[in-house]
Amino acid sequence: MAAPPASADAPRSPPPPPAAGDGPDRPADRSEPAREDGNAESLDRLLPPVGARRSPRKRTTSQCKSEPPLLRTSKRTIYTAGRPPWYNEHGTQSKEAFAIGLGGGSASGKTTVARMIIEALDVPWVVLLSMDSFYKVLTTQQQEQAAHNNFNFDHPDAFDFDLIVSTLKKLKQGKSVKVPVYDFTTHSRKKDWKTLYGANVIIFEGIMAFADKTLLELLDMKIFVDTDSDIRLVRRLRRDISERGRDIEGVIKQYNKFVKPAFDQYIQPTMRVADIVVPWGSGNTVAIDLIVQHMHSQLEERELSVRAALASAHQCHPLPRTLSVLKSTPQVRGMHTIIRDKETSRDEFIFYSKRLMRLLIEHALSFLPFQDCVVQTPQGQDYAGKCYAGKQITGVSILRAGETMEPALRAVCKDVRIGTILIQTNQHTGEPELHYLRLPKDISDDHVILMDCTVSTGAAAMMAVRVLLDHDVPEDKIFLLSLLMAEMGVHSVAYAFPRVRIITTAVDKRVNDLFRIIPGIGNFGDRYFGTDAAPDGSDEEEAAPS
Repeated sequence: MAAPPASADAPRSPPPPPAAGDGPDRPADRSEPAREDGNAESLDRLLPPVGARRSPRKRTTSQCKSEPPLLRTSKRTIYTAGRPPWYNEHGTQSKEAFAIGLGGGSASGKTTVARMIIEALDVPWVVLLSMDSFYKVLTTQQQEQAAHNNFNFDHPDAFDFDLIVSTLKKLKQGKSVKVPVYDFTTHSRKKDWKTLYGANVIIFEGIMAFADKTLLELLDMKIFVDTDSDIRLVRRLRRDISERGRDIEGVIKQYNKFVKPAFDQYIQPTMRVADIVVPWGSGNTVAIDLIVQHMHSQLEERELSVRAALASAHQCHPLPRTLSVLKSTPQVRGMHTIIRDKETSRDEFIFYSKRLMRLLIEHALSFLPFQDCVVQTPQGQDYAGKCYAGKQITGVSILRAGETMEPALRAVCKDVRIGTILIQTNQHTGEPELHYLRLPKDISDDHVILMDCTVSTGAAAMMAVRVLLDHDVPEDKIFLLSLLMAEMGVHSVAYAFPRVRIITTAVDKRVNDLFRIIPGIGNFGDRYFGTDAAPDGSDEEEAAPS
């Protein structure tokens, strides 16, 4: 019988930059079975631009390892860093991501052009999707042909267009996707698939990028990279020999038999559907500048302001039925008195916060589905009891203060899996931004306990819920837990996601002009971890309002 599960505040300052590795691991001083690498996968993670200023505040966020960055330029590293809201105050996506298609012959410089566009765009949340990942799985006979350079990889039939279209559709909708990893040495897909998350901009590049009608309809801009055939042949020779272990005779044979005829028949004719043709590939900086200017104008139309909308939307309504507040017994109110008192020492703050977290999580367990079951007692008698009716339970912390609730969850829920989401507020726009996430595999099958210590406007909590929904977690399987919430945050989350269960120990009525909970609890993360207070004295939730 699976044991029922038994928590927090959004991070308010940048974590140390993750180191490159095979996948993000938890810090060495937090080695818990629930965080085994086999149970989790690294999703798009974010590195701050090289040379970016560090926050002067001392923080204790976890060090993480992750996959090598997607793109390194001469000046900085660009990856999926700081994604702003991709939905409105209703929790739904208002505009899809902008998709660019890059077509052209083999070794024409499509990837180089894509990198130049990304660097010039200076947009931190970008996904680069390669058509090379979508070669079909070969039969045994086709594998034999490929080994002797007799299989045509430059024909439209070599690609899985159905998978390409479904993947691109989900990315445009902001959802996560699994992308196959192709091994060009063995002409086969690897066991592990790479997980990507939606973005502001998607760049899809490949030789047959414009060869499918349905795929064309998904592309907002189509760019054809036109490079001289001699240059393409030289590049292909260098690449296939040095990177893919081919011999020169086999490369030339394949080029003359398949690559060149396919270019003339299938690829070059698609130039007419392109919006922009870039002659000389990456050497044409004028064309790339024009592309970037157009992209900026398109992206400006897609900007959203969620926090301001939350401040004025759906307020002054009765608290929703999906909200459950822990009964305010003298014990609970006494603990709130202690942790709200600015004179409380750090040790006492931690002790009574942990007690409240334990009570909160125990209360939350009663909302999980249970079914009747019968067990036999040691006396040989039947006992009609209850057992958890779900598959598994996963706890997801909104870093950094959210991870303070994890020990309480583990204490009452055996073998619980743990995920993390890092959300911070952009100091210029005031909007929440998604910086990092790591969720266990197959989380869509689980009941998810989303943990954040304080929720003021609901902006970070809404973003975290949206992430879970984009990973196919059913809305009615998400439980948002917080020690303290403002009525504004309750309304915001409940209005956008009416089937999410909201559970807290107390609800404060007001949020001031700086979006701080009144009377509030202060900066929870700083009080708990003993780090420096924010320069303006703001609450934790105001550095990254949840």
